[in-house]
Amino acid sequence: MLIGIDVGGTTTDAVLIRNGEVYSTAKVSTERGNLLKSLLNALDEVSRGVPPEQLERVVFSTTVITNLIAEGKTDRVALLLIPGPGVNPSSYVFPDSFYLKGAMDFRGREIQPLDEAEVRETVNRIREQGYFRAAVVSKFGQRNPSHELRIEEILREMYPDCQVGLGHKVSGKLNFPRRIATSMLASATGERYQEFVAEIKKALEERDIRAPVYILKADGGTLPIEKSVEFPVETIFSGPAASTIGALALTPEGQTSVVVDIGGTTTDLALILSGKPLIASKGAKLGNFLTHVRAFAVRSIAVGGDSTVRVRETDTGLRLVTIGPERAGPAYCMGGEEPTPTDALRVLGLVDVGDPERAKEAVASVASSFGKSVTETASLIVDTTAGMIEKAVSEMFLEWEQEPAYRIWEVLQKKKERPENVVGIGGGARGLISVVAEKLNAKPITPEYSEVGNAIGAAVARPTLTLNLRIDTQQKVYSVAEEGEIVNLNSTDIGNFNKMRSEEAEALATKLLRERAKRFGISEYADEAEIANSEVFNVVEGWFTAGRLFDVSMQIPAGLIPEWKRGEKA
Repeated sequence: MLIGIDVGGTTTDAVLIRNGEVYSTAKVSTERGNLLKSLLNALDEVSRGVPPEQLERVVFSTTVITNLIAEGKTDRVALLLIPGPGVNPSSYVFPDSFYLKGAMDFRGREIQPLDEAEVRETVNRIREQGYFRAAVVSKFGQRNPSHELRIEEILREMYPDCQVGLGHKVSGKLNFPRRIATSMLASATGERYQEFVAEIKKALEERDIRAPVYILKADGGTLPIEKSVEFPVETIFSGPAASTIGALALTPEGQTSVVVDIGGTTTDLALILSGKPLIASKGAKLGNFLTHVRAFAVRSIAVGGDSTVRVRETDTGLRLVTIGPERAGPAYCMGGEEPTPTDALRVLGLVDVGDPERAKEAVASVASSFGKSVTETASLIVDTTAGMIEKAVSEMFLEWEQEPAYRIWEVLQKKKERPENVVGIGGGARGLISVVAEKLNAKPITPEYSEVGNAIGAAVARPTLTLNLRIDTQQKVYSVAEEGEIVNLNSTDIGNFNKMRSEEAEALATKLLRERAKRFGISEYADEAEIANSEVFNVVEGWFTAGRLFDVSMQIPAGLIPEWKRGEKA
Protein backbone atom coordinates (compact mmCIF):
# COMPACT_ATOMS: atom_id res chain seq x y z
CA MET A 1 0.00 0.00 0.00
CA LEU A 2 1.17 3.51 -0.87
CA ILE A 3 0.31 6.79 0.86
CA GLY A 4 0.57 10.25 -0.63
CA ILE A 5 -0.08 13.44 1.35
CA ASP A 6 -0.13 17.00 -0.02
CA VAL A 7 -0.29 20.12 2.14
CA GLY A 8 -2.30 22.84 0.41
CA GLY A 9 -3.04 26.36 1.54
CA THR A 10 -6.61 25.39 2.48
CA THR A 11 -6.73 21.62 2.91
CA THR A 12 -4.28 18.79 3.35
CA ASP A 13 -5.20 15.87 1.09
CA ALA A 14 -4.23 12.23 1.45
CA VAL A 15 -4.71 9.05 -0.57
CA LEU A 16 -4.11 5.39 0.12
CA ILE A 17 -3.33 3.33 -2.97
CA ARG A 18 -3.71 -0.43 -2.97
CA ASN A 19 -2.92 -2.72 -5.91
CA GLY A 20 -2.24 0.31 -8.10
CA GLU A 21 -5.61 1.98 -7.52
CA VAL A 22 -7.06 4.54 -5.11
CA TYR A 23 -8.39 2.71 -2.06
CA SER A 24 -9.29 5.63 0.23
CA THR A 25 -8.97 9.42 0.42
CA ALA A 26 -9.01 12.05 3.14
CA LYS A 27 -9.17 15.84 3.46
CA VAL A 28 -8.38 17.83 6.59
CA SER A 29 -8.03 21.56 7.16
CA THR A 30 -4.51 22.92 6.89
CA GLU A 31 -3.26 24.68 10.00
CA ARG A 32 -0.74 27.15 8.55
CA GLY A 33 1.00 27.51 11.90
CA ASN A 34 1.32 23.76 12.33
CA LEU A 35 1.88 21.94 9.05
CA LEU A 36 3.15 18.86 10.86
CA LYS A 37 -0.18 18.46 12.65
CA SER A 38 -2.03 18.80 9.34
CA LEU A 39 0.17 16.11 7.75
CA LEU A 40 -0.29 13.71 10.63
CA ASN A 41 -4.05 14.29 10.84
CA ALA A 42 -4.34 13.44 7.15
CA LEU A 43 -2.07 10.41 7.59
CA ASP A 44 -4.15 9.08 10.50
CA GLU A 45 -7.41 9.66 8.63
CA VAL A 46 -6.42 7.93 5.40
CA SER A 47 -4.69 4.97 7.08
CA ARG A 48 -7.39 4.30 9.66
CA GLY A 49 -7.80 0.56 10.14
CA VAL A 50 -4.74 -0.31 8.02
CA PRO A 51 -2.01 -2.33 9.76
CA PRO A 52 1.19 -0.22 9.58
CA GLU A 53 3.26 -3.16 8.39
CA GLN A 54 1.21 -3.22 5.16
CA LEU A 55 2.39 0.24 4.16
CA GLU A 56 5.16 0.10 1.54
CA ARG A 57 5.81 3.79 0.81
CA VAL A 58 4.84 7.19 2.25
CA VAL A 59 5.39 10.43 0.31
CA PHE A 60 4.85 13.97 1.58
CA SER A 61 4.43 17.10 -0.49
CA THR A 62 5.15 19.94 1.90
CA THR A 63 5.20 23.73 1.87
CA VAL A 64 7.52 24.01 4.89
CA ILE A 65 10.39 25.68 3.02
CA THR A 66 8.14 27.83 0.83
CA ASN A 67 6.26 29.12 3.87
CA LEU A 68 9.44 29.86 5.85
CA ILE A 69 10.73 32.01 3.01
CA ALA A 70 7.41 33.66 2.15
CA GLU A 71 6.72 34.55 5.79
CA GLY A 72 10.24 35.86 6.45
CA LYS A 73 10.94 33.25 9.12
CA THR A 74 14.31 32.16 7.78
CA ASP A 75 17.53 32.55 9.75
CA ARG A 76 20.05 35.30 8.93
CA VAL A 77 22.94 34.11 6.82
CA ALA A 78 26.30 35.81 6.34
CA LEU A 79 27.28 35.47 2.68
CA LEU A 80 31.05 35.14 2.20
CA LEU A 81 31.38 35.75 -1.52
CA ILE A 82 34.40 35.41 -3.80
CA PRO A 83 33.31 37.08 -7.05
CA GLY A 84 36.72 37.42 -8.69
CA PRO A 85 37.13 39.73 -11.69
CA GLY A 86 34.17 40.74 -13.83
CA VAL A 87 30.82 42.01 -12.57
CA ASN A 88 30.97 44.68 -9.89
CA PRO A 89 29.84 43.04 -6.60
CA SER A 90 27.68 46.09 -5.85
CA SER A 91 25.36 44.96 -8.65
CA TYR A 92 24.33 41.98 -6.53
CA VAL A 93 21.31 42.65 -4.34
CA PHE A 94 21.94 40.13 -1.57
CA PRO A 95 21.79 41.30 2.03
CA ASP A 96 24.45 40.39 4.58
CA SER A 97 27.21 40.06 1.96
CA PHE A 98 30.95 40.10 2.66
CA TYR A 99 33.24 40.17 -0.41
CA LEU A 100 36.61 38.45 -0.34
CA LYS A 101 39.65 38.51 -2.61
CA GLY A 102 40.60 35.41 -4.58
CA ALA A 103 39.57 33.94 -7.92
CA MET A 104 39.39 30.82 -10.06
CA ASP A 105 38.99 30.91 -13.83
CA PHE A 106 36.18 29.08 -15.62
CA ARG A 107 38.28 25.90 -15.77
CA GLY A 108 39.00 25.91 -12.05
CA ARG A 109 42.58 27.24 -12.19
CA GLU A 110 43.56 29.65 -9.42
CA ILE A 111 44.28 33.11 -10.81
CA GLN A 112 44.26 34.97 -7.49
CA PRO A 113 44.94 33.38 -4.07
CA LEU A 114 42.81 33.95 -1.02
CA ASP A 115 43.84 36.70 1.33
CA GLU A 116 43.65 34.66 4.54
CA ALA A 117 44.20 37.70 6.74
CA GLU A 118 41.11 39.27 5.13
CA VAL A 119 39.16 36.03 5.66
CA ARG A 120 40.04 35.97 9.36
CA GLU A 121 39.09 39.61 9.76
CA THR A 122 35.74 38.88 8.07
CA VAL A 123 35.07 35.90 10.35
CA ASN A 124 35.60 38.16 13.37
CA ARG A 125 33.13 40.65 11.90
CA ILE A 126 30.35 38.12 11.32
CA ARG A 127 30.82 36.78 14.85
CA GLU A 128 30.67 40.28 16.32
CA GLN A 129 27.54 41.04 14.27
CA GLY A 130 25.74 38.00 15.65
CA TYR A 131 25.54 35.70 12.65
CA PHE A 132 25.26 32.00 13.44
CA ARG A 133 25.07 30.80 9.83
CA ALA A 134 27.32 31.45 6.87
CA ALA A 135 27.30 30.44 3.21
CA VAL A 136 30.60 30.52 1.30
CA VAL A 137 30.26 30.91 -2.47
CA SER A 138 33.02 31.31 -5.05
CA LYS A 139 32.13 32.27 -8.64
CA PHE A 140 33.74 29.14 -10.10
CA GLY A 141 33.70 27.11 -6.90
CA GLN A 142 31.95 24.26 -8.69
CA ARG A 143 35.01 23.93 -10.94
CA ASN A 144 37.48 24.11 -8.05
CA PRO A 145 36.12 24.34 -4.48
CA SER A 146 39.49 24.76 -2.75
CA HIS A 147 38.83 28.41 -1.80
CA GLU A 148 35.42 27.56 -0.34
CA LEU A 149 36.89 24.62 1.55
CA ARG A 150 39.74 26.70 3.00
CA ILE A 151 37.35 29.38 4.23
CA GLU A 152 35.26 26.64 5.83
CA GLU A 153 38.37 25.43 7.69
CA ILE A 154 39.06 28.93 8.98
CA LEU A 155 35.44 29.38 10.06
CA ARG A 156 35.44 26.10 11.97
CA GLU A 157 38.73 27.03 13.62
CA MET A 158 37.77 30.58 14.63
CA TYR A 159 33.98 30.29 15.02
CA PRO A 160 33.00 26.64 15.68
CA ASP A 161 29.43 27.60 16.65
CA CYS A 162 28.72 28.92 13.16
CA GLN A 163 26.83 26.63 10.76
CA VAL A 164 28.61 26.68 7.40
CA GLY A 165 27.22 25.92 3.93
CA LEU A 166 29.30 25.75 0.75
CA GLY A 167 28.06 26.89 -2.65
CA HIS A 168 29.62 24.05 -4.64
CA LYS A 169 27.71 21.49 -2.55
CA VAL A 170 24.38 23.23 -3.08
CA SER A 171 24.61 23.90 -6.81
CA GLY A 172 27.10 22.89 -9.46
CA LYS A 173 25.77 25.07 -12.26
CA LEU A 174 27.16 28.29 -13.68
CA ASN A 175 25.47 31.63 -12.90
CA PHE A 176 26.97 33.10 -9.77
CA PRO A 177 23.92 35.10 -8.55
CA ARG A 178 21.64 32.05 -8.80
CA ARG A 179 24.15 29.94 -6.89
CA ILE A 180 24.38 32.63 -4.20
CA ALA A 181 20.58 32.71 -3.83
CA THR A 182 20.31 28.92 -3.70
CA SER A 183 23.11 28.65 -1.13
CA MET A 184 21.65 31.43 1.00
CA LEU A 185 18.17 29.86 1.06
CA ALA A 186 19.60 26.42 1.82
CA SER A 187 21.53 27.79 4.81
CA ALA A 188 18.63 29.95 5.97
CA THR A 189 16.13 27.08 6.06
CA GLY A 190 18.31 24.05 6.77
CA GLU A 191 17.97 23.85 10.54
CA ARG A 192 14.19 24.41 10.57
CA TYR A 193 13.77 21.77 7.89
CA GLN A 194 15.90 19.29 9.84
CA GLU A 195 13.64 19.83 12.84
CA PHE A 196 10.58 19.19 10.66
CA VAL A 197 12.08 15.94 9.31
CA ALA A 198 13.03 14.78 12.81
CA GLU A 199 9.46 15.36 13.99
CA ILE A 200 8.07 13.47 10.98
CA LYS A 201 10.33 10.48 11.65
CA LYS A 202 9.45 10.49 15.35
CA ALA A 203 5.72 10.61 14.60
CA LEU A 204 5.99 7.71 12.14
CA GLU A 205 7.95 5.65 14.66
CA GLU A 206 5.21 6.27 17.24
CA ARG A 207 2.73 4.86 14.71
CA ASP A 208 4.98 1.85 14.00
CA ILE A 209 5.25 2.90 10.35
CA ARG A 210 8.52 1.47 9.03
CA ALA A 211 7.90 2.04 5.33
CA PRO A 212 10.37 4.15 3.32
CA VAL A 213 9.45 7.84 3.53
CA TYR A 214 10.02 10.34 0.73
CA ILE A 215 9.62 14.07 0.14
CA LEU A 216 8.37 15.40 -3.20
CA LYS A 217 10.70 17.88 -4.91
CA ALA A 218 10.01 20.84 -7.19
CA ASP A 219 10.96 18.77 -10.25
CA GLY A 220 8.23 16.21 -9.55
CA GLY A 221 10.61 13.57 -8.20
CA THR A 222 10.84 12.03 -4.78
CA LEU A 223 13.83 12.08 -2.47
CA PRO A 224 14.37 9.83 0.58
CA ILE A 225 13.55 11.93 3.61
CA GLU A 226 16.98 11.30 5.14
CA LYS A 227 18.66 12.70 2.01
CA SER A 228 16.27 15.65 1.76
CA VAL A 229 17.93 17.38 4.73
CA GLU A 230 21.00 17.87 2.51
CA PHE A 231 18.90 19.62 -0.15
CA PRO A 232 16.04 21.42 1.69
CA VAL A 233 15.38 24.06 -0.98
CA GLU A 234 14.62 21.37 -3.55
CA THR A 235 11.29 20.87 -1.77
CA ILE A 236 9.99 24.34 -2.70
CA PHE A 237 7.01 24.31 -5.07
CA SER A 238 6.31 20.67 -4.30
CA GLY A 239 2.58 21.52 -4.40
CA PRO A 240 2.55 22.52 -8.09
CA ALA A 241 4.81 19.55 -8.79
CA ALA A 242 2.32 17.24 -7.09
CA SER A 243 -0.58 18.53 -9.19
CA THR A 244 1.44 18.08 -12.38
CA ILE A 245 2.39 14.49 -11.56
CA GLY A 246 -1.20 13.91 -10.44
CA ALA A 247 -2.48 15.05 -13.84
CA LEU A 248 0.11 12.81 -15.50
CA ALA A 249 -1.12 9.85 -13.45
CA LEU A 250 -4.82 10.46 -14.05
CA THR A 251 -4.77 11.00 -17.82
CA PRO A 252 -3.89 8.63 -20.68
CA GLU A 253 -0.21 8.22 -21.49
CA GLY A 254 1.48 10.63 -23.88
CA GLN A 255 -1.07 13.44 -23.69
CA THR A 256 -0.29 17.13 -24.09
CA SER A 257 -2.17 19.27 -21.60
CA VAL A 258 -2.29 22.45 -19.59
CA VAL A 259 -2.66 21.54 -15.92
CA VAL A 260 -4.86 23.86 -13.89
CA ASP A 261 -4.85 23.07 -10.17
CA ILE A 262 -7.61 25.09 -8.54
CA GLY A 263 -7.31 25.08 -4.78
CA GLY A 264 -9.08 27.09 -2.14
CA THR A 265 -6.45 29.85 -1.98
CA THR A 266 -4.44 29.69 -5.19
CA THR A 267 -4.44 28.20 -8.68
CA ASP A 268 -1.28 26.55 -10.00
CA LEU A 269 -0.52 26.25 -13.71
CA ALA A 270 1.79 23.77 -15.42
CA LEU A 271 2.29 22.16 -18.82
CA ILE A 272 2.70 18.55 -19.96
CA LEU A 273 4.10 18.02 -23.47
CA SER A 274 3.51 14.57 -24.98
CA GLY A 275 3.52 13.02 -21.52
CA LYS A 276 6.53 14.96 -20.18
CA PRO A 277 6.14 17.85 -17.72
CA LEU A 278 7.88 21.02 -18.88
CA ILE A 279 10.96 21.85 -16.78
CA ALA A 280 12.06 25.46 -16.22
CA SER A 281 15.45 25.63 -17.94
CA LYS A 282 16.85 28.30 -15.59
CA GLY A 283 15.58 27.06 -12.24
CA ALA A 284 12.84 28.15 -9.87
CA LYS A 285 12.06 31.72 -8.89
CA LEU A 286 11.15 32.21 -5.25
CA GLY A 287 10.04 35.70 -4.33
CA ASN A 288 12.73 38.05 -5.60
CA PHE A 289 15.34 35.31 -5.82
CA LEU A 290 16.28 33.37 -8.94
CA THR A 291 17.66 29.97 -7.93
CA HIS A 292 19.27 26.86 -9.37
CA VAL A 293 16.52 24.63 -7.98
CA ARG A 294 15.35 22.29 -10.72
CA ALA A 295 11.59 22.77 -11.02
CA PHE A 296 8.64 22.48 -13.34
CA ALA A 297 7.77 25.63 -15.30
CA VAL A 298 4.84 26.63 -13.09
CA ARG A 299 3.01 29.71 -11.95
CA SER A 300 0.71 30.32 -8.99
CA ILE A 301 -1.99 32.96 -9.01
CA ALA A 302 -3.93 34.24 -6.02
CA VAL A 303 -7.39 33.03 -7.01
CA GLY A 304 -9.17 29.92 -5.78
CA GLY A 305 -12.50 28.49 -4.80
CA ASP A 306 -12.47 30.27 -1.44
CA SER A 307 -11.20 33.66 -2.66
CA THR A 308 -13.27 36.53 -1.34
CA VAL A 309 -15.76 38.02 -3.82
CA ARG A 310 -16.22 41.78 -3.60
CA VAL A 311 -17.84 44.57 -5.61
CA ARG A 312 -15.61 47.45 -6.66
CA GLU A 313 -16.83 50.73 -8.09
CA THR A 314 -14.66 52.44 -10.74
CA ASP A 315 -14.08 56.19 -11.05
CA THR A 316 -16.79 56.28 -13.71
CA GLY A 317 -19.31 54.65 -11.40
CA LEU A 318 -19.16 51.24 -13.07
CA ARG A 319 -19.48 48.34 -10.66
CA LEU A 320 -17.24 45.30 -11.13
CA VAL A 321 -16.90 41.94 -9.41
CA THR A 322 -13.42 41.25 -8.02
CA ILE A 323 -12.09 37.85 -6.94
CA GLY A 324 -9.40 37.66 -4.24
CA PRO A 325 -6.55 37.82 -3.65
CA GLU A 326 -7.73 37.59 -0.04
CA ARG A 327 -9.19 34.46 1.49
CA ALA A 328 -11.25 35.01 4.63
CA GLY A 329 -11.76 31.33 5.35
CA PRO A 330 -13.96 28.66 3.79
CA ALA A 331 -16.82 29.41 1.42
CA TYR A 332 -19.95 30.92 2.97
CA CYS A 333 -21.88 27.75 2.15
CA MET A 334 -19.26 25.82 4.13
CA GLY A 335 -19.60 27.99 7.21
CA GLY A 336 -17.39 30.91 6.17
CA GLU A 337 -18.09 34.62 6.47
CA GLU A 338 -17.64 35.96 2.91
CA PRO A 339 -19.07 35.12 -0.54
CA THR A 340 -16.72 33.06 -2.73
CA PRO A 341 -16.62 31.44 -6.19
CA THR A 342 -17.53 28.14 -4.51
CA ASP A 343 -20.85 29.69 -3.42
CA ALA A 344 -21.54 30.75 -7.01
CA LEU A 345 -20.67 27.25 -8.27
CA ARG A 346 -23.08 25.79 -5.69
CA VAL A 347 -25.87 28.08 -6.81
CA LEU A 348 -25.37 27.01 -10.43
CA GLY A 349 -25.32 23.33 -9.48
CA LEU A 350 -21.74 22.87 -10.72
CA VAL A 351 -20.58 21.51 -7.37
CA ASP A 352 -22.41 19.68 -4.60
CA VAL A 353 -20.86 20.97 -1.39
CA GLY A 354 -22.10 22.93 1.60
CA ASP A 355 -25.48 24.43 2.36
CA PRO A 356 -27.31 25.52 -0.84
CA GLU A 357 -29.35 28.11 1.06
CA ARG A 358 -26.25 29.75 2.50
CA ALA A 359 -24.74 29.74 -0.99
CA LYS A 360 -27.77 31.64 -2.31
CA GLU A 361 -27.55 34.06 0.61
CA ALA A 362 -23.87 34.75 -0.14
CA VAL A 363 -24.45 35.37 -3.85
CA ALA A 364 -27.54 37.47 -3.10
CA SER A 365 -25.37 39.84 -1.05
CA VAL A 366 -23.35 40.49 -4.21
CA ALA A 367 -26.38 40.54 -6.52
CA SER A 368 -27.93 43.43 -4.57
CA SER A 369 -25.12 45.70 -5.78
CA PHE A 370 -25.90 44.95 -9.43
CA GLY A 371 -29.66 44.70 -9.53
CA LYS A 372 -29.29 41.21 -11.01
CA SER A 373 -30.80 37.89 -10.06
CA VAL A 374 -28.89 35.43 -7.89
CA THR A 375 -28.40 33.09 -10.86
CA GLU A 376 -27.14 35.88 -13.14
CA THR A 377 -24.73 37.06 -10.45
CA ALA A 378 -23.47 33.51 -9.81
CA SER A 379 -22.77 33.18 -13.54
CA LEU A 380 -20.93 36.52 -13.48
CA ILE A 381 -18.75 35.41 -10.54
CA VAL A 382 -17.88 32.09 -12.19
CA ASP A 383 -17.15 33.77 -15.52
CA THR A 384 -14.91 36.37 -13.85
CA THR A 385 -12.99 33.71 -11.93
CA ALA A 386 -12.53 31.58 -15.06
CA GLY A 387 -11.46 34.70 -16.98
CA MET A 388 -8.70 35.43 -14.46
CA ILE A 389 -7.39 31.88 -14.80
CA GLU A 390 -7.62 31.98 -18.61
CA LYS A 391 -5.69 35.24 -18.69
CA ALA A 392 -2.95 33.78 -16.47
CA VAL A 393 -2.69 30.69 -18.70
CA SER A 394 -2.38 32.85 -21.81
CA GLU A 395 0.32 34.98 -20.17
CA MET A 396 2.13 31.86 -19.00
CA PHE A 397 2.25 30.54 -22.56
CA LEU A 398 4.49 33.47 -23.48
CA GLU A 399 6.99 32.15 -20.91
CA TRP A 400 6.50 28.48 -21.74
CA GLU A 401 7.13 29.10 -25.43
CA GLN A 402 10.60 30.48 -24.61
CA GLU A 403 11.66 27.26 -22.91
CA PRO A 404 14.06 25.13 -24.98
CA ALA A 405 12.05 21.95 -24.30
CA TYR A 406 8.90 23.60 -25.63
CA ARG A 407 10.66 24.69 -28.81
CA ILE A 408 12.04 21.19 -29.34
CA TRP A 409 8.53 19.80 -28.85
CA GLU A 410 7.21 22.16 -31.53
CA VAL A 411 9.92 21.02 -33.94
CA LEU A 412 9.04 17.37 -33.30
CA GLN A 413 5.35 18.17 -33.83
CA LYS A 414 6.30 19.84 -37.14
CA LYS A 415 3.71 22.50 -36.45
CA LYS A 416 3.13 25.39 -34.07
CA GLU A 417 0.11 24.80 -31.91
CA ARG A 418 -0.97 24.92 -28.32
CA PRO A 419 -2.09 21.89 -26.32
CA GLU A 420 -5.69 20.88 -26.82
CA ASN A 421 -6.47 19.64 -23.29
CA VAL A 422 -7.01 21.51 -20.04
CA VAL A 423 -6.78 19.10 -17.11
CA GLY A 424 -8.45 20.21 -13.91
CA ILE A 425 -6.96 19.20 -10.56
CA GLY A 426 -8.00 20.30 -7.08
CA GLY A 427 -11.18 20.98 -5.17
CA GLY A 428 -12.42 23.79 -7.43
CA ALA A 429 -11.64 22.07 -10.72
CA ARG A 430 -14.90 20.21 -11.29
CA GLY A 431 -16.99 23.34 -11.37
CA LEU A 432 -14.62 25.77 -13.08
CA ILE A 433 -12.51 23.81 -15.54
CA SER A 434 -15.15 23.57 -18.27
CA VAL A 435 -15.55 27.35 -18.28
CA VAL A 436 -11.76 27.89 -18.33
CA ALA A 437 -11.34 25.37 -21.16
CA GLU A 438 -14.08 27.02 -23.19
CA LYS A 439 -12.31 30.37 -22.93
CA LEU A 440 -9.07 28.69 -24.08
CA ASN A 441 -10.87 26.88 -26.91
CA ALA A 442 -9.66 23.58 -25.47
CA LYS A 443 -11.07 20.26 -24.29
CA PRO A 444 -11.83 20.12 -20.55
CA ILE A 445 -10.72 17.01 -18.66
CA THR A 446 -11.63 16.51 -15.03
CA PRO A 447 -10.35 13.05 -14.06
CA GLU A 448 -11.80 10.81 -11.42
CA TYR A 449 -10.21 11.68 -8.06
CA SER A 450 -9.19 15.11 -9.38
CA GLU A 451 -10.07 16.57 -5.96
CA VAL A 452 -7.10 14.71 -4.46
CA GLY A 453 -4.94 14.77 -7.58
CA ASN A 454 -2.04 16.38 -5.72
CA ALA A 455 -1.93 13.60 -3.14
CA ILE A 456 -2.07 11.01 -5.92
CA GLY A 457 0.82 12.80 -7.64
CA ALA A 458 2.87 12.60 -4.45
CA ALA A 459 2.04 8.93 -3.91
CA VAL A 460 3.01 7.70 -7.39
CA ALA A 461 5.93 10.01 -8.29
CA ARG A 462 9.18 8.18 -8.88
CA PRO A 463 12.59 9.47 -7.72
CA THR A 464 14.48 11.93 -9.90
CA LEU A 465 18.22 12.52 -9.96
CA THR A 466 20.55 14.76 -11.95
CA LEU A 467 24.25 14.59 -12.64
CA ASN A 468 26.40 17.19 -14.39
CA LEU A 469 29.83 15.91 -15.41
CA ARG A 470 32.69 18.09 -16.62
CA ILE A 471 35.90 16.59 -17.99
CA ASP A 472 39.08 18.58 -18.70
CA THR A 473 41.49 16.29 -20.56
CA GLN A 474 44.29 18.87 -20.57
CA GLN A 475 44.28 19.04 -16.77
CA LYS A 476 43.45 15.31 -16.62
CA VAL A 477 40.58 15.85 -14.17
CA TYR A 478 36.82 15.51 -14.00
CA SER A 479 34.22 16.81 -11.59
CA VAL A 480 30.59 16.06 -10.82
CA ALA A 481 28.89 19.34 -10.00
CA GLU A 482 26.53 17.75 -7.47
CA GLU A 483 29.39 16.09 -5.58
CA GLY A 484 31.85 19.00 -5.37
CA GLU A 485 35.02 16.95 -5.87
CA ILE A 486 37.85 17.18 -8.42
CA VAL A 487 38.96 13.67 -9.48
CA ASN A 488 42.03 12.64 -11.48
CA LEU A 489 41.17 10.98 -14.79
CA ASN A 490 43.85 8.37 -14.09
CA SER A 491 41.35 6.79 -11.68
CA THR A 492 39.13 5.85 -14.65
CA ASP A 493 39.59 3.14 -17.26
CA ILE A 494 39.78 5.69 -20.05
CA GLY A 495 42.92 5.20 -22.14
CA ASN A 496 44.26 8.10 -24.19
CA PHE A 497 42.70 11.26 -22.73
CA ASN A 498 43.72 13.42 -25.67
CA LYS A 499 41.71 11.24 -28.05
CA MET A 500 38.71 10.94 -25.75
CA ARG A 501 35.37 10.84 -27.54
CA SER A 502 31.89 11.97 -26.51
CA GLU A 503 30.79 8.33 -26.20
CA GLU A 504 33.44 7.72 -23.53
CA ALA A 505 32.43 10.87 -21.63
CA GLU A 506 28.78 9.79 -21.70
CA ALA A 507 29.72 6.29 -20.55
CA LEU A 508 31.58 7.78 -17.57
CA ALA A 509 28.57 9.97 -16.76
CA THR A 510 26.31 6.89 -16.86
CA LYS A 511 28.61 5.01 -14.51
CA LEU A 512 28.79 7.91 -12.07
CA LEU A 513 25.02 8.41 -12.11
CA ARG A 514 24.52 4.75 -11.25
CA GLU A 515 26.88 5.14 -8.30
CA ARG A 516 25.07 8.30 -7.18
CA ALA A 517 21.69 6.56 -7.50
CA LYS A 518 22.97 3.72 -5.32
CA ARG A 519 24.05 6.18 -2.61
CA PHE A 520 20.57 7.70 -2.70
CA GLY A 521 18.92 4.29 -2.41
CA ILE A 522 17.21 4.49 -5.80
CA SER A 523 19.32 2.11 -7.89
CA GLU A 524 16.25 0.49 -9.41
CA TYR A 525 15.56 3.68 -11.37
CA ALA A 526 19.06 4.14 -12.78
CA ASP A 527 18.06 2.43 -16.02
CA GLU A 528 15.57 5.27 -16.61
CA ALA A 529 18.40 7.82 -16.83
CA GLU A 530 18.78 9.76 -20.06
CA ILE A 531 21.30 12.23 -21.44
CA ALA A 532 19.87 15.74 -21.33
CA ASN A 533 22.87 17.51 -22.85
CA SER A 534 26.31 16.54 -24.19
CA GLU A 535 28.86 19.03 -25.51
CA VAL A 536 32.58 19.01 -26.31
CA PHE A 537 34.97 21.96 -26.78
CA ASN A 538 38.57 21.95 -27.97
CA VAL A 539 41.24 23.69 -25.89
CA VAL A 540 43.54 25.39 -28.40
CA GLU A 541 47.04 26.62 -27.52
CA GLY A 542 49.58 27.77 -30.11
CA TRP A 543 47.34 26.73 -33.01
CA PHE A 544 47.17 23.15 -31.72
CA THR A 545 44.49 21.28 -29.78
CA ALA A 546 45.91 20.88 -26.29
CA GLY A 547 42.93 19.11 -24.78
CA ARG A 548 39.18 18.86 -24.66
CA LEU A 549 36.38 19.96 -22.34
CA PHE A 550 33.35 17.69 -22.08
CA ASP A 551 30.09 18.71 -20.44
CA VAL A 552 27.52 15.92 -19.99
CA SER A 553 24.21 16.30 -18.16
CA MET A 554 22.19 13.23 -17.21
CA GLN A 555 18.90 12.85 -15.42
CA ILE A 556 16.40 10.36 -14.16
CA PRO A 557 13.35 12.39 -15.30
CA ALA A 558 10.04 12.81 -13.55
CA GLY A 559 7.59 9.99 -14.04
CA LEU A 560 5.39 7.41 -12.32
CA ILE A 561 6.33 4.40 -10.25
CA PRO A 562 5.47 1.07 -11.93
CA GLU A 563 3.05 0.16 -9.11
CA TRP A 564 0.53 2.71 -10.40
CA LYS A 565 -2.02 1.36 -12.86
CA ARG A 566 -2.71 4.42 -14.95
CA GLY A 567 -5.26 2.99 -17.40
CA GLU A 568 -7.92 5.27 -18.86
CA LYS A 569 -8.72 7.21 -15.69
CA ALA A 570 -9.76 10.47 -17.33
